[in-house]
Amino acid sequence: PLCSNNNPYASFGATLARDEEQNLWSTPHDVTHTEADDDRVLYNMIVVRNQLDKDSEEWQKLNYDIYTLRQTRKEVRSRWKHILEDLGFQKEADSLLSVTKLSIISDSQNMSKARDILLKLSEETNIFPTSWELSERYLFVVDRLIALDAADEFFKMASTVYPKRPGGDRADESQKAPQ
Repeated sequence: PLCSNNNPYASFGATLARDEEQNLWSTPHDVTHTEADDDRVLYNMIVVRNQLDKDSEEWQKLNYDIYTLRQTRKEVRSRWKHILEDLGFQKEADSLLSVTKLSIISDSQNMSKARDILLKLSEETNIFPTSWELSERYLFVVDRLIALDAADEFFKMASTVYPKRPGGDRADESQKAPQ
């Protein structure tokens, strides 16, 4: 019978719901969700929220904070993907942005250069929101760009598309430089 405990599909809906809760980077079945500090922060917020009563004010506030953090991450990833595609990496953009616990730095000598470029991106562009704490994930992406000899071009494009504005606001779509 379909409802027996031997049915491999019996818990399918529950598994999907559980995967969504652990889907911290908006990527299905992301097994790296607790690998970086910012992942642990989000994971801990979810754990605390799940222990609260859904009708409580604390639950609603945590749920909003979780949603906001996820949306911010999606926006940052979208910005990076947009620039990568503009640089000609249309087919490779998703794989360049994919970072798992198996990802490695291609050359240890690139590490300090990757950190410098990431810091420069943070300070001199608005590719990251003002309140964003630099994510270790983007260090791997910059390392890949260095290996492809595209890191400087990426920075130039980010400076053009997401220039730093007084007060931390980014340029409106209409003010972006033509591509």
